[in-house]
Amino acid sequence: MKKFIGICLLLAACFSQLLAQQRPNILIIISDDHAFQTISAYGSKLTRTPAIDRIAAEGVRFDKAYVTNSICGPSRAVIITGKYSHKNGFKDNEHSVFDGSQNTFVKELQHAGYQTAWIGKWHLESKPEGFSFYRILPGQGQYFNPDFINMDGKTERKEGYVTNVIEDEAENWLDKRDTTQPFCLVIGHKATHRTWIPDTTDMGTLENCTYPIPATYFDTYDGRKAAQVQEMSIAKDMRLSYDLKLAVNDKPEAAIARMNPAQRAKYDAVYNPITADFKAKNLTGNPLAEWKYQRYMRDYLATAASLDRNINRTLAYLDEHRLSKNTIVIYLSDQGFYMGEHGWFDKRFMYEESFRTPMVMRYPGIIKPGTVSNAMVLNMDIAPTLLEAAGVRIPKDMQGASMLPLFRKSTEKGREVLYYHYYENGEHAVSPHFGIRTTRYKLIRFYKRVEAWELYDLKNDPQELHNLYEDKRYQSTVTQLKQQLMQEIKKYEDNDAAAIAVQ
Repeated sequence: MKKFIGICLLLAACFSQLLAQQRPNILIIISDDHAFQTISAYGSKLTRTPAIDRIAAEGVRFDKAYVTNSICGPSRAVIITGKYSHKNGFKDNEHSVFDGSQNTFVKELQHAGYQTAWIGKWHLESKPEGFSFYRILPGQGQYFNPDFINMDGKTERKEGYVTNVIEDEAENWLDKRDTTQPFCLVIGHKATHRTWIPDTTDMGTLENCTYPIPATYFDTYDGRKAAQVQEMSIAKDMRLSYDLKLAVNDKPEAAIARMNPAQRAKYDAVYNPITADFKAKNLTGNPLAEWKYQRYMRDYLATAASLDRNINRTLAYLDEHRLSKNTIVIYLSDQGFYMGEHGWFDKRFMYEESFRTPMVMRYPGIIKPGTVSNAMVLNMDIAPTLLEAAGVRIPKDMQGASMLPLFRKSTEKGREVLYYHYYENGEHAVSPHFGIRTTRYKLIRFYKRVEAWELYDLKNDPQELHNLYEDKRYQSTVTQLKQQLMQEIKKYEDNDAAAIAVQ
C-alpha cells in the first residue's frame, strides 16, 4: 500500500511538473521613461541596446505600441488591470492610490496556479495584492543603496546600484520558486527615470560623445497653446544641481548624499571636472541650451546602459536554467520620453515621442523570430494577451484586447483608432487632455489649464508642428474625427471626457 501511495505521489508530482511546463512562464520587464529613440532595435544610432535588440530579434518589435495615459503610476495600473485610468481609478501621480482589491491579470494567473511576483518599482501608493511575493521600491526609489519594502511591511536597504540590485533580487526569487508551478514575474526598473544617475561603472564613459541636436529643439510652438505653457524645457526647466549634477550648491542632492564613500569618490571624480568646465565656459543663450542637451544625453544614455546590461542578465538566466523556450518575455517602457524633441525632456503629452512606447515580445513557438508589427496596440492589451496565452478566461470588464491574433492571422490588423486620456494638472504644467489617433490623423482636446483643440496630419507632418484644427481645408476631417472620438469615449465609458468633448 505504501508503495502504491508513493507511486501515486510521484505521478502527481510529474503531472504537476508537466502541466507547469505546458503553460508558459511570463516575465515582464518594465523600465521607466525609456525612449524608443534610444533603442537600437528601433533604429537608434545614439547607442546600442543588444539585450533589448535580442528580444526583438527572437520575437516581435511593435512599431506602433502606445499608452493610454503617459505617466508612470497610471501606466502600471493600466498594464495590470487591462483597463483605462478612469476605470481602474489611478489617474495621476498626485492624488491617486491604487485600489488593490480590484481584479488584475496577475490575480487571474494566481487563481490559475501561477506563482506571481513583482520586484522593483511599483509606484502605485498601495500594498501589492495578488502576488506570491513582492519586494518594491518606496515611491520612485533611489539609484544608489536603495530601500525596499518587503512583504512584512518592513523597509530594508540594499547596498549597490538600483538596476543591479533589482536584477539580483529577481534572480534570487527565481532560484527559490516552486518549479512545479509556472511563474509570472514583473521586474520593475527605476531606470531611466529622472535624474538619470549612471552606475559607477558607466559614469564618464560618454563624455567624449557629441549628439546631434534634434531638428525641433528650438521649436517656438506656434499654434499650440498647451505646448507654449509647459515646464519641461531642457533649456529653461532643467536644474543645474538636481538634473545636471553640477556642484553649484553647498548641500548635495539627496540622491548623492546617500552614496557610500567609494560611490561618492567615483561620482566626484567624474562630475567635479564637469562643474569646473561649466563654470569656466560661462554659457548663455543657445550655447547654454545646447550644452544642457549634451549633458542630459550623456547622463541618460549612461543610465540606460546598465538597464540593457541587466536585461541581458535576465535573458542569460533563462538560458542557463532552460527556461527560455517556455517563457514569454515582454520588455516595454511605462511610456515614451522626449530626448530633446521640441526642446523637451519628460513625457505626458499625446504627441508621438511621449504617447508611443517601445515594446518587444518573445514567445517561442507562437511569434516568429524577427517579426515587425505595424499594428496599433496599447499597453492595456498586455493583460488579456497574457491571460489568453496562459489559457485563462479573460474577464469581460477588461478593456484591452489580446494581441495574439496578430500572430495567427495574416489578415489581423489590430486597432484602427487609439484613445488617450491624460489627467494630471501639476508638475511640468502640461494641460490635461484626451484624444484619438488614427493611422493618419491625431485629434486632441486640451482642457483645464488650456482650452484648445489640435489636429495633426501625421502623414504630412510627422513631427506635429502644424496644428490644422482651424484650417478650412480640414474641417470635414475634424467633423469625422470628432465623431470617432465620441464613439471611443462611449465605447470605453469615459463620462468625464464626454462632458468636455461636446463643449
